Amino acid sequence: MAWADRIGRRIRLRDLHIFLTVAKTGSMGRAAVELAVSQPVISKAMSELEHALGFRLLNRSPQGVEPTRYGQAVIRWGMAAFDDLRQGVNELQFLADPTVGELKIGCLEPLAAGFVMAVVARLSRQYPKVCFEVMPGDAVLLHTYLRERRVEIVIGPMIGLDPEDDTAVEILFDERFVVMVGRNSKWARRRNVTLADLMNEPWVLPPRGSNFDTHLTQGFRAAGVEPPRRRVETFSLPLHERLAASEGFVTALSSSMARFGRRLPLKVLPIELPTPPRPTGIVTLKNRMLSPHAELFIDCARDLAKSPAAASRQPRRLDRRSAR
Repeated sequence: MAWADRIGRRIRLRDLHIFLTVAKTGSMGRAAVELAVSQPVISKAMSELEHALGFRLLNRSPQGVEPTRYGQAVIRWGMAAFDDLRQGVNELQFLADPTVGELKIGCLEPLAAGFVMAVVARLSRQYPKVCFEVMPGDAVLLHTYLRERRVEIVIGPMIGLDPEDDTAVEILFDERFVVMVGRNSKWARRRNVTLADLMNEPWVLPPRGSNFDTHLTQGFRAAGVEPPRRRVETFSLPLHERLAASEGFVTALSSSMARFGRRLPLKVLPIELPTPPRPTGIVTLKNRMLSPHAELFIDCARDLAKSPAAASRQPRRLDRRSAR
């Protein structure tokens, strides 16, 4: 298949965009509505794309259309091609004005409330026109977002990642759990507190069976006590904070929330909870071109992870030379 004859001259970005829309909607009719064109235009674009590539991309039936295995391959590289084009446009915009742009980040909710919030806050002070979209979710969902190119960076645990996978990982710090109470709690004023002292207190903890619960259970048993009876179980961080701050509950939260979170109305108790460390860091796609603002975020995250005091300092400005 000669590039100049069949690919370079015959495949049009418009036809590829139409194909991706048809594959997403599962119907040429629905694709026509979404793209505000007639259905014959959709059919012609599909026919010309299949002819240019030399493969059938869609199986057609009265129920709609479904990509063939060749179509699935085109979906993968088509999404990558459009994503690279978007990144190229972002780079042009960055060259024109480095203070304007957007970045989409995926992270676990505890990291959103601590470390990611600190990085975004630090960058926003110097780049007030840059927009950040932070998408919380669990690890599986976030890696799906990354591969679908819905986010450019994932900040999360490195546990279970395959180093030979299509992702590149960089560890920033080890995440642990710490025991926390409200600042007005009687336990906040004690210098010597043990887990055994807190077993009869009301606890708010992550739901049973979750990865967080498994991790905490290991920590309690390693400390020589069984996990406490939980009065409330929830993933909601605002509920953890409210119950601990004003209702006398005890909770166990990620250490990064205490380290990087600001104005948290809680106090970390001087208790060692020997949970196994959870390496936490940055995940990106290996073969994806990073935008200048993603590189700025990563640079800032590296610096902030080294020292909590760095949160109060301004990040270095990037020019075109330092951005790459």
